[in-house]
Amino acid sequence: MAQQNFQEYDPLDDYARRTNSYRYFSSNYGENHPGTQATHPGNEESSSSCNSSPVRNENRNSQLMNNSMALQEGKMVTHQVSYNDTGQRLPGFGEPSPRLADSAMGFGDVLQNRAPMSPSHRKSLTSLHHSETEVWDIMVFVEPPSKSLFCKMCNKVYKDPVMVTCGHSYCKRCVTRQSEGTCPIDNQTIAVVVANIAVSEQIGEMFIHCRHGCRLSEDGQTYELDPTRCQATVKVATRGEHEEGCDYMMVECPNHAGCPQLLRKDLEDHIKTCCNVKCPHHKYSCEFTGTQEELNIHLKMCKYEGMKDFLGHMEEKVGELQESLEEKDQEINFLRSMLGKLSERLENLEKTAEIKLEIIERNQSNLLNEVVENRKERALLMNEVAHITSALNERNTVIGVYDPQQMFRCRGTFVGHQGPVWCLTEYGEFLFSGSSDKTIKVWDTGNNYRCLKTMEGHTGIVLALCTCGNKLYSGSQDCRIMVWNIENFEKEKSVEAHENPVCTLTSAKNMLFSGSLKVVKVWDAQTMELKKELTGMNHWVRALVATQNYLYSGSYQTIKIWDLDSLEVVHNLETSEGSVYSLAVTTHHILCGTYENVIHVWELSSKELVVTLKGHTGTVYSMAVLHTSSGTKVFSASYDRSLRVWSMDNMICTQTLLRHQGSVACLAVSRGRIFSGSVDSTVKVWQ
Repeated sequence: MAQQNFQEYDPLDDYARRTNSYRYFSSNYGENHPGTQATHPGNEESSSSCNSSPVRNENRNSQLMNNSMALQEGKMVTHQVSYNDTGQRLPGFGEPSPRLADSAMGFGDVLQNRAPMSPSHRKSLTSLHHSETEVWDIMVFVEPPSKSLFCKMCNKVYKDPVMVTCGHSYCKRCVTRQSEGTCPIDNQTIAVVVANIAVSEQIGEMFIHCRHGCRLSEDGQTYELDPTRCQATVKVATRGEHEEGCDYMMVECPNHAGCPQLLRKDLEDHIKTCCNVKCPHHKYSCEFTGTQEELNIHLKMCKYEGMKDFLGHMEEKVGELQESLEEKDQEINFLRSMLGKLSERLENLEKTAEIKLEIIERNQSNLLNEVVENRKERALLMNEVAHITSALNERNTVIGVYDPQQMFRCRGTFVGHQGPVWCLTEYGEFLFSGSSDKTIKVWDTGNNYRCLKTMEGHTGIVLALCTCGNKLYSGSQDCRIMVWNIENFEKEKSVEAHENPVCTLTSAKNMLFSGSLKVVKVWDAQTMELKKELTGMNHWVRALVATQNYLYSGSYQTIKIWDLDSLEVVHNLETSEGSVYSLAVTTHHILCGTYENVIHVWELSSKELVVTLKGHTGTVYSMAVLHTSSGTKVFSASYDRSLRVWSMDNMICTQTLLRHQGSVACLAVSRGRIFSGSVDSTVKVWQ
């Protein structure tokens, strides 16, 4: 069952667009995106301060070091290469210090004992950083360690000793890095079994010299004690407690303005004389740099000093706004999660609806089978009624309630258009349909009942179709008439036909007639040259029918009959039921369907109104004539989604066909079959 397409407004998409724009605003002010500087009150590196005590307790865990170690003459000898946070190589002992980037903190902050430094600022003061594994390798033992404490793989003192499957002990890193996976002593396959805690504790109790009291020896590879530096000895297990606070640790000047590296114990004196002190307001673009004394003089004249309360207040406001934005982000995330749940519910509802539709379709199929059986029973009853009718006719009895005729049933449905089907026409075994999707589809009605081709070219709704010879003519809302070759289904010509949409088309005597607003134009069907304009209509010409000698045109409450030879009006028929939407001409009658839901019937010869047929509850859009063995039938299609079958013998409705899901807009007749096009985008076949 085809369904009508609708263009809908999606509130979820609209909400997503609004929330995405809001998130973009939030990200610019709440996160450190490129081109955006976020400020958090209380965490500004530029306003941090420190004194000698906090400096000694800095966190130095950001250093990176690469070391290689060897055992020579009973002493631990190391070769060290150090790197800073940015990946640059740090100098060894005796090497010149590189210039580092400016710090976010001035000397004046340190000397004035302001707030303690943040962890990120402490990290900037450390010059020799530890890596996760190589710090262990920088060891000069007070007494040479026992050979039993050396790993047989790396020939170094055990680092994280582990026992392996063969019973020997090695460094954990040596076992994991060993590509062959065999023990170098007994060549057995090895794998870690358990940590050797006893050996780890034995090594941890041994004494070593502070690494800040060692220097490179003359060979440039081994280390020896430096009598001018730290002389402390510590246990291996507790070395970090001393070394992280050692006064002989090399540190950087917190100003990061090119000052050389210096010992931590000399940092306080250096800060007092450093000439690279920055103004505390440099984060507000103040470019002052000088000594502490010069800074004190500068602060009296600094334009930012008088605004520091205001600037601080603004930073607090920014912080509040950031907190508010974070709360909004949380709300947005919550709403998105709710939308996700709603989407899941909608999917479940859609699945449930599909299941119910399948059940309905099965029930409908069962009902149709029952209807078929009822119709068979009804046919038998009709035969009995026919016998009774025959007997009554012999007695000259007038009858007029039943018309025992064959029943029409839906034999199939053509599906393919993406919009309402507004017009149909037939040519041999071909059926052509025009739609709101601006295309014309060609259907095979003789063999496989499938779409042979979709013809495109119009830029508006296709409203009218007709054939003449081997040509197909199509009229559209784009005011054009296009000519198509039926043999290859290719477009041959396009004509700017009217100033308004082309509502209807018909042909006769090698002439093409096109109806639009208050006018009917007559064209040469071969050359598409305009021959004449028929005027005098008072509204849209929605219906045109041509017979052998006459053309019938319908507009508002008027039907005009034109002679095809002279193209002049020979008769006018008046109605009182609104605009004429459809026309049909039989051997003895003229019929017109109107906006007011009725069908008027005139005698063809006398032009006298015979009857008004009522039954539809909507505008009668189209009519078609079918000649059967039991008499002439007229099919009418209506806005009320139904087709009605009228017997022209007794002027009664013999059947109502209800299968379309939308208004039925057009009809076509071919080889005893009726084709109906609907707003539900389908074409149904009745027989």
